[in-house]
Amino acid sequence: MPGAKERMREKKMKNQPRSVQYSSRGQGSQASGWVRGHQAEGHRYSQDLPKHITASFFAGARAAEVSVMLKAVSKPTGSCQVFTALPKHMRRRAMSHNTHRLPLRLRDAALRLAERSQRGPEKPPQAKSRSRRARRRHTHLLLEFNRRQRRSRWLETHIWHAKRFHMQNSWSYRLPHTPTAKSYRASYRAMDTHTLLQDLSYFCCLELQGPEEQILRALSQLTSKQTGPTFAASVCLSGARVGRLLLYRAGQYPHGALGPVEFLWRPRAPECTHRQLWIWIHPALKQDVLPELQAVCQCCESVCEVSASSSAAAVDELRNRKRKCTADAAELPAKRLLGDGTRAVGDPVRWESADTHITISDLTMEIVRFRLIGPLAHLVLTDTLHAANEEALRGVCVDADLHQQQRDVFTQLRGVCSTAELPAGCVLGLTVSDPRLTLPQRRGKTVPDLQHISTESSHARDLTLRGVPAHCSQSALWDTSVRDHVTDSRLSEQELNRVRSDVLVPGSAVCVSGVCAVPLLLLHQPGRVCGQERLRWGSGWDLLLPKGWAMAFWVPLVYRGVRVGGLHMSVKHAQFMAQPHFPHDYPDCPAGERCQSEQEAELLEKFKRRPPSKRTNYVKHGCVAPFRCPWQQLVDEWAELVELGGETQSRAGPVQFTVLRSVSVLRQLSAWCSSASAVTPAAAAALHQEQQGALLWVRLRLLGKGRPELHAAVCDSSVCVRVRAAPLSSSDTNAGV
Repeated sequence: MPGAKERMREKKMKNQPRSVQYSSRGQGSQASGWVRGHQAEGHRYSQDLPKHITASFFAGARAAEVSVMLKAVSKPTGSCQVFTALPKHMRRRAMSHNTHRLPLRLRDAALRLAERSQRGPEKPPQAKSRSRRARRRHTHLLLEFNRRQRRSRWLETHIWHAKRFHMQNSWSYRLPHTPTAKSYRASYRAMDTHTLLQDLSYFCCLELQGPEEQILRALSQLTSKQTGPTFAASVCLSGARVGRLLLYRAGQYPHGALGPVEFLWRPRAPECTHRQLWIWIHPALKQDVLPELQAVCQCCESVCEVSASSSAAAVDELRNRKRKCTADAAELPAKRLLGDGTRAVGDPVRWESADTHITISDLTMEIVRFRLIGPLAHLVLTDTLHAANEEALRGVCVDADLHQQQRDVFTQLRGVCSTAELPAGCVLGLTVSDPRLTLPQRRGKTVPDLQHISTESSHARDLTLRGVPAHCSQSALWDTSVRDHVTDSRLSEQELNRVRSDVLVPGSAVCVSGVCAVPLLLLHQPGRVCGQERLRWGSGWDLLLPKGWAMAFWVPLVYRGVRVGGLHMSVKHAQFMAQPHFPHDYPDCPAGERCQSEQEAELLEKFKRRPPSKRTNYVKHGCVAPFRCPWQQLVDEWAELVELGGETQSRAGPVQFTVLRSVSVLRQLSAWCSSASAVTPAAAAALHQEQQGALLWVRLRLLGKGRPELHAAVCDSSVCVRVRAAPLSSSDTNAGV
């Protein structure tokens, strides 16, 4: 091969002289000098012999070439050894091992080369690496965890989940998706007969403080009474119930949907108009809701606060990423990151308004939120939590009489057979002791006590009929100073283990004096509220705690035999309840559009990874959009068909699709579907003109086996249904039309 031969020749001649020039000064006929070798610009020199030469100049040129040649021969290149300087007939293989076989003039160079090969290549000095025991120290571990949270924030239960779940990056968090073990059927049985536990601390909490009238006037621009109760609902305004609604952009209903939220009012203080409101939103919804709240509340003045997360991140940026010195690690604060992953470090967390006197605070990751789903969720809570004594109540400023009433109501929960029997959305405030003090020695499973249920049946009946009293929904968790005090006064695991070692009977309850109580809130989840089948299925409780106490409550709950679920089970839980799941099932919201685009890119990339011969031919099957649901295209085609039929007038412009959420219209459609009488054309035309371009959620029940795949199309002569969510089973399917 000519190319290989040329490369081999270039390798051999890389140290040989390519051109040696000797310029002749003072020579008229050879002003440029006599040149030997390759020319610079590729010019050729004359092949004719010179007619005369000068001996001195010619000898000088030859002397320069000889010196360059000797230098190249004496310097070994590449893998060449010293013995290669010898003639070929004098080279021996043993010379590389025994330097005495070499001539005397080459022995010193051979010895130096042997010493250099034994030492190896010279490397820059590196810092001495610490042992694994030193790297696993608590301070070094926390600093390493902080460094790894620069892109995706961790929940407080991340270490526990990382050992048992497949983790994924979602909404700037590192969240558990599915367990590493087979647990799909077991998780369904837990939701159906026992309890399923989930960590929802990644949900964002926005706090509004100010006059009640100003808050209601501002929030009324983001809601509509046609979709159901608003922030001003009397049952929610008292603080005794949790409210749920859908937010819209200011004054754009029915268009401009943002997403669903949950809200909770703090119970009214006597003779006080200043109120406090918590709004819980999905992290994918925060970037859309927060600017709208700032606009309607006129909160443009930001107040920057230095939190533990920003200070820890600033310290972490100053550290070396690869090597850390022990002395430096001792000086730096080893504080775990507890900040928010939906905002950058240094961004403001409070916004105030001088006109409306409303203050918006971002409490994301300041409050831990657990969700217990199942009929025995209340028994797991009563078995895990124990009301604090009077001595521990001093640090949280809780009234003794109110604490006793809340304690009585919490005790009455053991007489309830199922969580679904309680009123939907009731709230119970409570102050409990550290659950680690009553941690059982072995993991068990909470079962209902039939004897206790029979004795408490009368009190439980009053609780299921009337619900939790409004004054019992008060909690010290609303106060920022109390939350910070409870977080800072938490007993460390080292101190707790030292106290456990002093207990005479292993496994018995640990008594520690001076331990601060923990205020919390219990929010009831109603479960399935639509339809006629399996009403209130999937009900449970949400547990709200101060930050820093997640693992202190998580492990005792797991020891009561609950099953832990991730993001996958959140989607399945919504499908089992026949409810849309955010953001997957909200196509008219900005977060739903982003989620649909991300899912389309993921499915398309997965499709392109397959060989062309193994790819599904969607064109042959007539599938127009196999990776997403083209709702806008569907609405436009419907409108064109209606115009061609002459049923309506021509459109002035494109119609933006929306999802029908009007309660009165949904009830009317439900009545038409359930009644045997036919719908009048006039009523149908009026409804179509009023709700033009609206989509409706339906539920399909298959008569036989099989199930449609994701993004499948179920077509009829008058309607087209796109399967948005993965089917639950061979008979039930959630779809959008």
